[in-house]
Amino acid sequence: MSDPRRDGGVVGTAMILAAGLGTRMRPLSDHRPKALIEFQGRPLIDFALDRLRDADVGRVVVNVHYLADMLEAHVAGVSAPEILISDERTGLLDTGGGIANALPLLGEAPFFVVNADSVWTGDSPNLARLAAHWDDRAMDCLMLIAPVAGSHGYKGAGDFLADEAGRLRRAEAGEAAPFANTGYYLVHPRLFDAAPAGPFSINLLWDRAIAAGRLSGMELEGTWLHIGTPEALREAEQIAHSGAV
Repeated sequence: MSDPRRDGGVVGTAMILAAGLGTRMRPLSDHRPKALIEFQGRPLIDFALDRLRDADVGRVVVNVHYLADMLEAHVAGVSAPEILISDERTGLLDTGGGIANALPLLGEAPFFVVNADSVWTGDSPNLARLAAHWDDRAMDCLMLIAPVAGSHGYKGAGDFLADEAGRLRRAEAGEAAPFANTGYYLVHPRLFDAAPAGPFSINLLWDRAIAAGRLSGMELEGTWLHIGTPEALREAEQIAHSGAV
């Protein structure tokens, strides 16, 4: 993005989305939540926590539903950052509803959102890059995006196109969307103004932000590994064994 105006800095709070059923990870998720499935001998959620520590995040909200006790027991052993639980045991709220439900724990400043099944190779401080490029006057959400070509484990057709200023939009008929959402983004609570009650997808609010010109993207440095299925996990392990992670 070319606009030199920046309001970015250290982001102190984040949310890890970990409540889902992990159905695409079966049978590995039959007896453990997806966030606790191991990659390189460690639960996936630990990689997300590492990235958040690297970005100096001091408080992390984790939502729980499926096998919630197991996930809570794991994060109870984390000394830093501080972990708060957003409990969805009574019913899954989907991505948007889950974040909206956790807003009282997240505060009034922009916060990171992290999908536990998303990993990137290399040591790039991508979250710090997001924070540094945040422009409060122009954005309600700043997303870490990755080129579909060269990403691993992602089987979609692409999510977004980006203009020269970094503003995102959906593909129209006949267009290809070259970028995928990595599951890491920085978001202002105002994105959730007038959000519906109950379960809903965050895509609803992203589409509103696109219409207002307030959804932006930054390209990930490194290679994105989307570890959403057993096959993608095996591929990611092969890449890791090559020394790329």
